[in-house]
Amino acid sequence: MGKQKKTRKYATMKRMLSLRDERLKEKDRLKPKKKEKKDPSALKEREVTQHPSCLFFQYNTQLGPPYHILVDTNFINFSIKAKLDLVQSMMDCLYAKCIPCITDCVMAELEKLGQKYRVALRIAKDPRFERLPCTHKGTYADDCLVQRVTQHKCYIVATVDRDLKRRIRKIPGVPIMYISNHRYNIERMPDDYGAPRF
Repeated sequence: MGKQKKTRKYATMKRMLSLRDERLKEKDRLKPKKKEKKDPSALKEREVTQHPSCLFFQYNTQLGPPYHILVDTNFINFSIKAKLDLVQSMMDCLYAKCIPCITDCVMAELEKLGQKYRVALRIAKDPRFERLPCTHKGTYADDCLVQRVTQHKCYIVATVDRDLKRRIRKIPGVPIMYISNHRYNIERMPDDYGAPRF
């Protein structure tokens, strides 16, 4: 008969005594924590984020024509695939003047994609597009767009990225532009945004 192979146990640790074990000497033992009694008469403090002044409930008062649209990297690529002109299709969707805005992060991401996406890069360098400088480290565009939209609620975000859409839906008063059926559509845009104000 041959030797029976023992299976090796991974990530096993030596058994150690708890610091509260009775077998330890009194001086080495960990003392039990005493719970501090909270004063019931004391005021409770909690940190609440300040509600943006531009919102009237869910209605964003800062949004109005000309619309400033933050464009994500993949939105440009999918627009090329669907053979859509960015500015014209945006105007067809919103029935108003649109200014596409491109951050430095989105530009850096397009440059990183290389030769295959040179058409998208050429479109992004269009003089009709507004360039927005970034002050943070790195070139991750999703975080940049979410942070910018949280601070300034005057933008519509154009993206087809599912994760980014999910993150932006949590921010009140920020509409999302996406591509479906070879045209641009808008999500969460109240009916009276385009109506004239008296």
